[in-house]
Amino acid sequence: TYLKYIKEDDVTPMNPPKYDKIEDMAMMTHLNEASVLYNLKERYAAWMIYTYSGLFCATVNPYKWLPVYDQEVVNAYRGKKRMEAPPHIFSVSDNAFQFMATDRENQSVLITGESGAGKTVNTKRVIQYFATISVGGPKRDASKGSLEDQIIAANPLLEAYGNAKTVRNDNSSRFGKFIRIHFGTTGKLSSADIETYLLEKSRVTFQLPDERGYHIFYQMMTNHKPEIIDLALITTNPYDFPMCSMGQITVASIDDKVELEATDNAIDILGFNNEEKMSIYKMTGAVLHHGSMKFKQKQREEQAEPDGTEDADKVAYLLGLNSADMLKALCYPRVKVGNEYVTKGQTVPQVLNSVTALAKSIYERMFLWMVVRINQMLDTKQPRQFYIGVLDIAGFEIFDFNTLEQLCINFTNEKLQQFFNHHMFVLEQEEYKKEGIIWEFIDFGMDLAACIELIEKPMGIFSILEEECMFPKATDTSFKNKLYDQHLGKNKAFEKPKPAKGKAEAHFSLVHYAGTVDYNIAGWLDKNKDPLNDSVIQLYQKSSVKLLAALYPPVVEGEKEQEAKAELQRGMSKANSEVAQWRTKYETDAIQRTEELEESKYVHFIRLSLNNNGTA
Repeated sequence: TYLKYIKEDDVTPMNPPKYDKIEDMAMMTHLNEASVLYNLKERYAAWMIYTYSGLFCATVNPYKWLPVYDQEVVNAYRGKKRMEAPPHIFSVSDNAFQFMATDRENQSVLITGESGAGKTVNTKRVIQYFATISVGGPKRDASKGSLEDQIIAANPLLEAYGNAKTVRNDNSSRFGKFIRIHFGTTGKLSSADIETYLLEKSRVTFQLPDERGYHIFYQMMTNHKPEIIDLALITTNPYDFPMCSMGQITVASIDDKVELEATDNAIDILGFNNEEKMSIYKMTGAVLHHGSMKFKQKQREEQAEPDGTEDADKVAYLLGLNSADMLKALCYPRVKVGNEYVTKGQTVPQVLNSVTALAKSIYERMFLWMVVRINQMLDTKQPRQFYIGVLDIAGFEIFDFNTLEQLCINFTNEKLQQFFNHHMFVLEQEEYKKEGIIWEFIDFGMDLAACIELIEKPMGIFSILEEECMFPKATDTSFKNKLYDQHLGKNKAFEKPKPAKGKAEAHFSLVHYAGTVDYNIAGWLDKNKDPLNDSVIQLYQKSSVKLLAALYPPVVEGEKEQEAKAELQRGMSKANSEVAQWRTKYETDAIQRTEELEESKYVHFIRLSLNNNGTA
């Protein structure tokens, strides 16, 4: 017989059997962590993956397809009150729709959870629900598909260019998005728009061993559509392209051939014309070829020169440039000194850094342009009265190796968790007040203030990073020293890391709401600056590929741009603002997300979690 002694403080009351598998855990007699976990586990074992907990819906990722999203299920939840049907994401969606219709107020659905918990899949289900329950909106060009089809078709295209395999998730969103579904006064679907938040562009040129680049690269190389291979001058072997073969090249849960078909169909349904479609594939191929360009050092000089031109010729052809002009601009860029331009020599590392920065820039701007074009197609010009917004962001990440991208993602999740805490508990405490319960008001959102302020406040991590980027001689070491001088021993959320033997090197640790994360600061200064070669950009502006030229419009001082170009610039303000640095844009986006949620009178929360055994 084996006896295990447990401290009395660790024992919590168990609920009577009548509460087993209860649909709303707020109704439990004994509400504690053990009871919540037990109830979620029991419901999950019966494949009941959705459970209410007061105002929000908790979801456990089943890591398998369940037949709970068919049209019959959609119909079953239409017009139902929350307690009239079992817990489901469709019920949350329908409640948002009903609140919008009856209260005449905008609504938002906030879907949160750690990486791999199923946020992207559930976001698609919410969009699917709104797109199908309110049909009867404006008629569209038959060749492009209905508005409902276009809203749903935006997902495969954005996932191809914005999702990738990470350590925890085979289809991880590497960008955030806020999707507004607009409705007319009668509740009919009128239009939609998508706002995206900072794509993880470093993944274009670098992947960790257990990760993969963006799905589109591997889709194109499947040879499922041989014309794409020929068009982009690529092969069917990802190992021919260093930029996308640093980690994995296949994912067991993803059929890249099937996904390419979905991506290609989405481009057609969304109404991109043939020239735009060809340009998208050609420029994606050009990004891949950037990683194959080779340079060598001139004898007895530090100056770089091309080491063969085969790959550079392919890049130039695909981008509509002259190869010799492009190589000259890379190796001998013209820089402005005072009022004059002078030619500046470049070392091999400098040229290679420039090449990777340009590849990331092309990819990022093309992604943002796609979003602008999608929004133009989803804008029907029909009267819009209210909207339901759906927020899907990259989930909280704790990897063995965490860098600037993880800090930005986790910072955003901290802000949203603070919003969640404040919103949920303030509402609950207002109910206490209405019922006359004596209660001392507590702002639970302040629990997270220490970590958030450490990151975003003056002399916080972001501020020190920005400051270091202004000093030409700043290094990773000087950045780390400033962080330690300012925060170690002075802020409880900042710690010196203690990585286990065999784990990746770390330079500081942050105590987040979801756990302590060790961060490695190598390369943060370069990531934050990421300067572009102006001489090459000037060539882009004169490219024979119209799309590339449109992505890099010249700045015309004192003159009005053509209306079309001005509209593109407005839509791509994130991409074209070279003054704003990388982390500044991410911090602004995080604040903007919470402000957008606060604009909605009602926010509906869906909280996703992983089970113990699966991988997404």
